[in-house]
Amino acid sequence: MSSVQVVPLQWSDDPIGQVDFPGKTLVLHHGIGSGLSRDRREPGVVWAIADRGPNLKREVAVDDYGWKAPDACKDQPDAKVMPRLDMGPYLAKLRVADDAIALEEIVRLTSGDGRPIPGCPVPDGPHHQCEPAYDLAGAAIAPDPAGMDTEGVAALRDGGFWLGEEYGPSLVLADRAGRIVRRLVPRSAAIADAAAGIEDALPEVAARRHLNRGFEGIAVSPSEDRLYAAFQSPLAHPDEGAFKAARHVRLWELDRRGQLLGQYLYPFDEPDSFVRDSEKGTVEWRDLKICELTAIGERTLLVLERSSHTCKIYRVELTDELRIADRHRDIATRPTVEELSAKGEKFDLPVLAKRLLFTSDEHREVAADIEGMTLLSDRSLLLVSDNDYGVEDKKTCFFRLVFDEALAGE
Repeated sequence: MSSVQVVPLQWSDDPIGQVDFPGKTLVLHHGIGSGLSRDRREPGVVWAIADRGPNLKREVAVDDYGWKAPDACKDQPDAKVMPRLDMGPYLAKLRVADDAIALEEIVRLTSGDGRPIPGCPVPDGPHHQCEPAYDLAGAAIAPDPAGMDTEGVAALRDGGFWLGEEYGPSLVLADRAGRIVRRLVPRSAAIADAAAGIEDALPEVAARRHLNRGFEGIAVSPSEDRLYAAFQSPLAHPDEGAFKAARHVRLWELDRRGQLLGQYLYPFDEPDSFVRDSEKGTVEWRDLKICELTAIGERTLLVLERSSHTCKIYRVELTDELRIADRHRDIATRPTVEELSAKGEKFDLPVLAKRLLFTSDEHREVAADIEGMTLLSDRSLLLVSDNDYGVEDKKTCFFRLVFDEALAGE
């Protein structure tokens, strides 16, 4: 692992609104820490993606903000309170100058007819579920097939973007104005709509993503011939028990049209190796996540692996020999990848080899909840933390990592 210099960057995390809960006022900030991508046309410009909008776990809304939970919500531990559906998701154009980040433009995601994309959950499908959602008044928020929880962004040379989205889960192509051109969802997602550009074009197995753990990392190769997408966590396939115990995450390689070329398996580090998290309590396999991908070659990726406080950056090479067999795209295949992965030392599928480039355990000035990463140069990366729109008083933090050797080097 080469030496790394960490430079905190200046950023004005200014308030943009508030929500007056019964017990406490929630001060809102731009939630642009879900993903980053360097603009391929304009030096110094980086695009950020904001997720579905401000949302609070039920217990946080009740205990910290005095929200009055309706009776229907009391037996729904996964329920979320979404008080401002008008705020997300959106793209943010940022400019990096010296040691500061400036916000230049907000681009709201819209459907082809100009309707803002809502952040509310999509309807449940045969193989996946979405979280129940409630508004400030305690009324249930109706699912909407157009709803998105965007978590990753890859900027294209024509000004458009590929986006990674968790609900569907889906891969989304948007134009420069933020209009959705295509949205690829699993064949069983039950939200396909040709008029809305929603295509049931992805393998059905993707719908087995665990709740709120869909596509998180996304990247395009330098030629833009390949699209890469990583699930945040192992699939809940065939059930939640497999998700909790599995140690490998599926990483997809697709062509520029979104057709799956191959699946790869990324192996997580041992949970207790995430030192900052282990100091606060037990870390389990289900706590580990892939939060970002960055392409530094046609088939060479940087992977941001993390728990809550510790983040690690690894370099991986994708080769044809490391693809897993196509039968593992089939939702009916047994045992599943996740069942095999849960066996630990008995796992015998090919996995990606990892080379560690950075760990925040050795640079504790780096904030928790790092979710975004992109190249600034061949020797530097930009990282950002997710502030969840200011819920629980979180702040957005940017860091530049400067390496003493080229990131694409051996």
